[in-house]
Amino acid sequence: MGFAMLHARNSLGVVFFPAFDWAISPTHPEREERLLYTRDQLHEEGLFDIEGITEYRPKLATYEQIERVHFCLPTVQRVCSPSHLASAGGAIRAAQLVMDGLTDKAFALVRPPGHHAMRVSHGNRGFCNVNIEAIMLASIRDKYPKPDGSPRKIAIVDTDCHHGDGSQDIFWNDPHTLFISLHQDGRTLYPGTGFIRECGGPGALGRTINIALPPNTGDAGYLYAVEHAVLPLLADFKPDLIINSAGQDNHFTDPLANMRLSAQGYAALNKAINPDICVLEGGYSIRGALPYVNLAICLALAGLPATDIVEPDWTPSIACEKPEIMDYIATLCDAVLECYHKPPTHPHEGKEEQGWWVRRKHIFYDTDMLQEEQKESWLLCPQCSGLGRIESVCNGAPNLCLLIPRYACPQCRATGQALAQAARATGRYAQVRLLDEDPLGAR
Repeated sequence: MGFAMLHARNSLGVVFFPAFDWAISPTHPEREERLLYTRDQLHEEGLFDIEGITEYRPKLATYEQIERVHFCLPTVQRVCSPSHLASAGGAIRAAQLVMDGLTDKAFALVRPPGHHAMRVSHGNRGFCNVNIEAIMLASIRDKYPKPDGSPRKIAIVDTDCHHGDGSQDIFWNDPHTLFISLHQDGRTLYPGTGFIRECGGPGALGRTINIALPPNTGDAGYLYAVEHAVLPLLADFKPDLIINSAGQDNHFTDPLANMRLSAQGYAALNKAINPDICVLEGGYSIRGALPYVNLAICLALAGLPATDIVEPDWTPSIACEKPEIMDYIATLCDAVLECYHKPPTHPHEGKEEQGWWVRRKHIFYDTDMLQEEQKESWLLCPQCSGLGRIESVCNGAPNLCLLIPRYACPQCRATGQALAQAARATGRYAQVRLLDEDPLGAR
């Protein structure tokens, strides 16, 4: 196949960072050669010979950009390697290409991935240390505020096979971010979360949407869920930007999951969702899937047909969706829309305690073998989405993290600063951190 005579309908910037010097271990699925075959495929097929498709290099994210999102404990230097800075920087670079008008679309083909990294990060869980999409979103909102000062509404559609529990955690109480996760049912796959009842925090009910698909869902099932749930949600929310957390472990050859999506299906999915930016997440069939799926995504983003992209192991039987799966997904989509339009009066997780909404979490870092206990509290405020307070204990060290959300009211901002000052004076915590998401303060 050759692409030299083609012209992209949408200009596309591909930010490529394969992190060939970083791996969890030499035999781990998240290892150096994960994007080796993708690199060869893109160049051998002549993707960058297509007029309008250009390859870019990432820039390193700064520690300050990481800490615009995360409480990295004990330090950001301990949590982040240079490869994590390059991966997050690649996502930021992709956003800059689109926001500065240099390209219509962008695809951050980067690793390590990030969507399992939560607001507080003590290390690696689910192959993720820091959440590269969340860092990218913070950079967009910092650098490209809307002229009228109103919140920039962003939708994340996470199509990784595993529930994006880290992204859900970070945006749980953010009313300006719609987080939609299509994933294999958590009763059958890590991390065991991502059900309809998980629909957002007290200040953002209905802004978290989980579409837990049954194992063996293929192209038809995914596209049905997109057409009958995702697209209506996006049409109602009317985001300024759409981001696809483009995990590829839902491919029929992936060794870590049980789904049956194909490269053709992924191209059709991206054509339907029409994201402004894609960011690579998971995907561990490094020879049988990633080279073909990444190429198909690039063509779909560029507005070009991907009908010639066929994996060596694909057979027509893979495309046959069982009727019971389609029936299940149809019922699920109806429930998803009901949850969005008529969310419950309070979150499923936690309870009210003296004017705060409190939930307790036990978090296991499956790579670094760390155990964390969290008490997360949100001040219930009638003026804004509230003030966040997270008490985190890991390896016996208590830490207090205070989060002043973007567009917090003056009272919540003042309360957060007073709580931080008082906590530091007690000497009770190993660390007290205050994160103000709005660098300009109250607007």
